[in-house]
Amino acid sequence: MFVHVVKSKIHRVKVTGADLNYIGSITIDEDLMDAANIISGEKIQVVNNSNGERLETYVIPGPRQSGEITLNGAAARKVSVGDVLILITYAMMELEEAKNFKPALVFPDEATNLLHA
Repeated sequence: MFVHVVKSKIHRVKVTGADLNYIGSITIDEDLMDAANIISGEKIQVVNNSNGERLETYVIPGPRQSGEITLNGAAARKVSVGDVLILITYAMMELEEAKNFKPALVFPDEATNLLHA
């Protein structure tokens, strides 16, 4: 039996941009992606703590050390710059593997979205 488990989580980052005219996705600082073990093109759940919205999209890398968190395309309508988000990815794995799996949990600086030194 396979189960879905949290693979990675970036906890409490602020939206830095919303680009309605982009083709879609969420742009995330590549340093945050690496720390959370998230790859380009990966499906991600976006939970907006500021307004209660939830959506799924895919990830594209943003410039390193930029703190960029930009929602693109239709998802841009679900956020405002400054909103606080939780970003979550999931993986499917066998039940026994899932029992011992440890997700990558990232807690960046809430003011800058950058990783703590």
